[in-house]
Amino acid sequence: MNPLLRSQMYSFCKRLLDVVVSLSGLLILLPIFIPIFIALKLSGEGEIFYLQERVGINNKKFKIFKFATMLKNSENMGSGIYTAKNDPRILPIGGFLRKTKINELPQIINILIGDISLVGPRPLIRRTFELYSEEDQKIISSIKPGLTGIGSIIFRNEEELLLNADSTDIEEFYKKNITPYKAELEKWYVSKRSFINDMLIIILTIWVVIFKQSQLIWSIFKDLPKNTVVNAK
Repeated sequence: MNPLLRSQMYSFCKRLLDVVVSLSGLLILLPIFIPIFIALKLSGEGEIFYLQERVGINNKKFKIFKFATMLKNSENMGSGIYTAKNDPRILPIGGFLRKTKINELPQIINILIGDISLVGPRPLIRRTFELYSEEDQKIISSIKPGLTGIGSIIFRNEEELLLNADSTDIEEFYKKNITPYKAELEKWYVSKRSFINDMLIIILTIWVVIFKQSQLIWSIFKDLPKNTVVNAK
């Protein structure tokens, strides 16, 4: 098949899947969302959603939707933009939402309106995104970011890594140890993206939410870049 036609078909199928899944997800998750809305409104600081500016396709900014899990203005407290496990800025219900990844589900709104896709590089805040080299930024932002992706699966325990970091400077640890490897993972996805790989990544995302210590991803994608920062095999 002509490479251009293949690319166009992939883009069409990917967007169609995004719309169908996000619309279905909103309807299915509404009964779950309602009690979360109430719990967040009655606890903490009464905020339901947290909108944060992220870097999207072609280096353009957009606002990402999340359930509010931390104190207001938390980026100017404690460890700043980096969140470790058991971070004191996390609200009581916020710990559960973060652990189960439920706090990420409102991003289906971003999928529906086209800011992100189901699968892609994880959208980062500008300050963290700019820790990538200029060349890596260009490659990674050449496609839409995603709700999940290779980087999201591999670094699902990122908060624990930051908590156990052998460093008093979390940002420096992140820059030296996490950023280079995360860039390699995201570039791997950009070069290997396909409808089949997207479906495998979606299945693996569900799998690791249930089986948190699973290393199945290394069996499915044998050519993934490896690094000692995470439990690579």
